[in-house]
Amino acid sequence: MGSRDPRIDAYIAKAAPLAQPILQRIRDVVHEACPEVEETMKWSAPSFVYAGGILAGMAAFKQHASFGYWKHALVMGEGAQRDGMGSYGKMATLKDVPSKRRLVADIRRAMQLNEAGVKTPGPRKAAAPKPPPETPPDLLAALAKNRKARTTFEALAPSHRREYVEWITEARRDETRARRLAQTVEWLAEGKRRNWKYEAC
Repeated sequence: MGSRDPRIDAYIAKAAPLAQPILQRIRDVVHEACPEVEETMKWSAPSFVYAGGILAGMAAFKQHASFGYWKHALVMGEGAQRDGMGSYGKMATLKDVPSKRRLVADIRRAMQLNEAGVKTPGPRKAAAPKPPPETPPDLLAALAKNRKARTTFEALAPSHRREYVEWITEARRDETRARRLAQTVEWLAEGKRRNWKYEAC
């Protein structure tokens, strides 16, 4: 039989109120579809392991929750769009959670892949490296006022600098951009990369 990890109980309890019922619903369906599933925490988020490999994972955010398969493309189909970390997009209410019938079918497809020892599709042939990102003026101005943040930013690999730049420039509203800019400087001053939350095991 599978097991339930108390760390996931704690994770759900600390999640935003809107995310709690979503995570609990998905967790229950995963256990029903795959009674032998094992729970664990990977990258600071709940993960489900079966037949020697990661089956899926879920995460809570301030305004939504997500659930995704480790072998997303093989489970959902090559043409399936992926919104962020999840296989079903951002789920903000229980109405956004796929039907139990669909979840069970997809979970069992993921189980079959693990049972067959299918590996996660490898990366495609590497494209030419992107040029270093152009730092927007407002970020340059903010970094000029914070030595620690500037030092961290300049030491980052181009790909990690790009993550911050794109996060800021993709903001649609001025208030959102200003908030992301302030958060960027704060994280950089602490020596953190843009996706530091998902890098801790």
